[in-house]
Amino acid sequence: MTGYRDTVDIYLLRVLHTLLVEGSVTRTAVRLNQSQPAISAALRRLRDITGDPLLVRAKSGMVPTERGLALLEPVTNALHEISRIAIARDAFDPKHSIRSFRIGSPDYLNILFVPSLVERFRAAAPHARLELHPLTSDADYEESLASGTFDLVLGNWPEPPKRLQRRTLFSDEVVCLLAADHPLAQRFRAGGTISEADYLTAAHLAPTPYSPTQRGPIESHLTRARLKRNVQILVPYFSLAPPLLLKTDLIFTTTRRFAEFHARHLPLAVVPSPIDFPAVEYYLLWHPRGHLSDEVQWLINLVASAV
Repeated sequence: MTGYRDTVDIYLLRVLHTLLVEGSVTRTAVRLNQSQPAISAALRRLRDITGDPLLVRAKSGMVPTERGLALLEPVTNALHEISRIAIARDAFDPKHSIRSFRIGSPDYLNILFVPSLVERFRAAAPHARLELHPLTSDADYEESLASGTFDLVLGNWPEPPKRLQRRTLFSDEVVCLLAADHPLAQRFRAGGTISEADYLTAAHLAPTPYSPTQRGPIESHLTRARLKRNVQILVPYFSLAPPLLLKTDLIFTTTRRFAEFHARHLPLAVVPSPIDFPAVEYYLLWHPRGHLSDEVQWLINLVASAV
């Protein structure tokens, strides 16, 4: 034999296995619910493919040739592996899962949803593990999703990669957060207004850009509008911003949820932005490799319920 002359499909593998075990075309036809001519035609194809008779007549019926006997074990193994592919997986049960779930998230979202997420996660999957990883300027979240390092990423960048799957969670208004005794906060409480010029000339606190190619929604809008604010302080973490506002003249432009959360716990004021920023959209991203995963879809729904 110089090589295969045709391809072997699953049907031919089943016919070959049954013929080798039964040693009879008739019994093979009965077991496979096929006609005898169909099994005889399949045997002819198998002989042509392998270049061997596979079964020959003997006193007691048909017996495998040496080549046929040699093929019995690999054909049995092949059918076993094929059956493993065809068998449906057990439905995912979070109550019994011991899987580790990994989410990449900017720190400004953590305070808003992590407590609720952890509460729900512990109730639904008490034996599973949840890992929250920060998104830093040197991290490639798209590669982390592709490699399976992250299951999900939370973000609000204006243009997330179109190659990734996406689910919108919510949108939020842009406001200004500043010390309660800031002159502009006092003016607003007294019924006055804050002008665009006031905003642009004031001293601003801003987050360090996530990356040169992923500017945040605030800077992206200002760039498109050809406006430039006076950023005096850059910080790597959103969680540093509220305490830094307390005894300074700085303004922090952020979303209403973040601002109101910190204004409830610190002497800070939330003031409408004089710039007409579009609402900031928050979403989940995941790689197509996990799109059909029951585990990933469960995590997506859990995060969505927590925010």
